[in-house]
Amino acid sequence: MSQYTDKEPMSSPEVGQPMEDNPMGTKPMLPLIASMALPSIFSMLVHALYNIVDSIFVSRLSSEALAAVSLVFPIQSIIIAVSVGTGIGINSLVSRRLGEKNQKSADLAATHGILLGVVNGAAFAILGFLLIEPFFKMFTTDPTLLAMTIDYAEVILYASFGVTISINLEKILQSTGDTVSPMKIMLVGSIINIILDPILIFGLLGFPAMGVRGAAIATVIGQLTATVYALWVCVGGKNHRITITLKGFKLDTTTVKDIYRVGFPSIIMQSIGSVTITGLNMILIGFSDMAVSVLGIYFKLQSFVFMPVFGLTSGIMPIMGYSFGAKNKKRLMECLKYGLIISVSIMLAGTLIFHLFTPQLFSIFDAEPELVAIGVVALKIISIGFIPTAFGVTISTMFQAIGLGTYSLVMSVLRQLVIILPMAVFLSQFGLNYVWWSIPIAEFCALFFGAALFIKSYNLKIKTLGME
Repeated sequence: MSQYTDKEPMSSPEVGQPMEDNPMGTKPMLPLIASMALPSIFSMLVHALYNIVDSIFVSRLSSEALAAVSLVFPIQSIIIAVSVGTGIGINSLVSRRLGEKNQKSADLAATHGILLGVVNGAAFAILGFLLIEPFFKMFTTDPTLLAMTIDYAEVILYASFGVTISINLEKILQSTGDTVSPMKIMLVGSIINIILDPILIFGLLGFPAMGVRGAAIATVIGQLTATVYALWVCVGGKNHRITITLKGFKLDTTTVKDIYRVGFPSIIMQSIGSVTITGLNMILIGFSDMAVSVLGIYFKLQSFVFMPVFGLTSGIMPIMGYSFGAKNKKRLMECLKYGLIISVSIMLAGTLIFHLFTPQLFSIFDAEPELVAIGVVALKIISIGFIPTAFGVTISTMFQAIGLGTYSLVMSVLRQLVIILPMAVFLSQFGLNYVWWSIPIAEFCALFFGAALFIKSYNLKIKTLGME
C-alpha cells in the first residue's frame, strides 16, 4: 500500500511554478485538451510515419524483407508496451501527486523514471542475446527469411535503451502539462530515422547497403538521439514543475510499487497485443507468407488512425489524474466526455478511409496483386471495429488516470486473449477471410464489458468525489 493517501497532509510545492497556477486545474476544458493533446497527436502521427517508412523502403528489397519486418513487429510492440506502461505509471503517479500538491513525491516519482528506463533496456538486451534465434525459428525455417528477421531484431533489442528511457521522460513531461517538449523529442527521433532509412538500407552517400539491418540501425539511432535530447530537456532545460536529480538519490520501493500499480496492468495490457499479433502470425503463416505481410501492413496503416487517439489519451490522462487528485468531479467527467467525442470522430474518419481507399493504401508498398487481394478484404473487415475501440481506449485511459489500471487490464485480456485468438483459431477452419472477423468481434465484446466496468468505477471512486 502506498505511503501517500488522500488523507495525508499535503506538502507545499518546493520548486517550480505554484501549484494553484497549474492550467490543468483552471483552464477551460476544451482549449486545455487541445493544448495538451494536439502536440501529442502531431508527434504520434510523425511516429506512425517513420514506422511506415521502414516498411515502404524494405518492401522495395523483397517480399521476404517485408515479411521479416512484420515478424519482428511483435517484439518491437513488447518493448513499446513495457516502456509506455512504465511511463503511464509514472505519468499517473506524478499528475496525481501534483494534483494533491505533494511536490516531493512527484519529484521522486519522476527521478525513478530514468532508473526504470535503464533497467528495462538492460533486460531487453539480455533477453535478445539469449532467446532471439530460437524464438524466430518457431515461425520459419526459410534461411533467407530467418537471417533477415534476426538481423533486424538483434539491433532493435540490443539498443532498446533509446525507447525505454525516452518514453519515460516524455511521460514525465506530459504529467506536468507540457506536451510540446515530448512532441519535439519524438520529432527528433522520427526525422533522423526517416533521413537515415534510405541511406542505410540502400547504401547511399558512400554508406554500405545494409538492407533490413540498415532499417533497424536507422531506427535505433533516431531513438538514442531522442533520448539524449529528452535528458537535456528534463534535467538541463527549463523548469517543468518537476525537479529530477540523482544527487542523494535512493531507490524507494514504495514509489516503484506505486508506479507499477498502474503501470504493470498497462504493460500486461499492451504486451497482450504482442501476444495477439504473434498468435495471429502463427495462424496466418499457415495460409501464406503474404497473409503475415498483410497483417504487418495493416498495423503500419492502422497506426495513422490509432496514434492520434493515443496522442489524445496522452493529453487527457494527466488532466484526468490531476482532476481526480484535486477531487474535482466536474472537470474529470467533462474531460472524459470530450475525450470520447474526439476519439470516436477520429476512428470514424479512419473507418471511412479504410473502406473507400483500400487499394490505394496497398499501392504505397508496391504490393503484388495477390497481397492486395488479401489485404483489401482484411482492412475492410478489421476496420469495422475501430469505433468501439475508440470507446474502449478512452475509458481505459480514465481507469489508469484514477488508479484503476487493473480494469484496463481486464478489458484488454478479454479482447485479446479470451476472445480474439480462440475466435481466430475457430474461424480459420473456414478460410483466411474469416480470420479477420475475430478482431472486430473482440472489440464489440470489450465495449460492452468496458461499459459495465465504467459504471462500477463511477460508483466506486467518482460518484462521491469531492463530497467526502
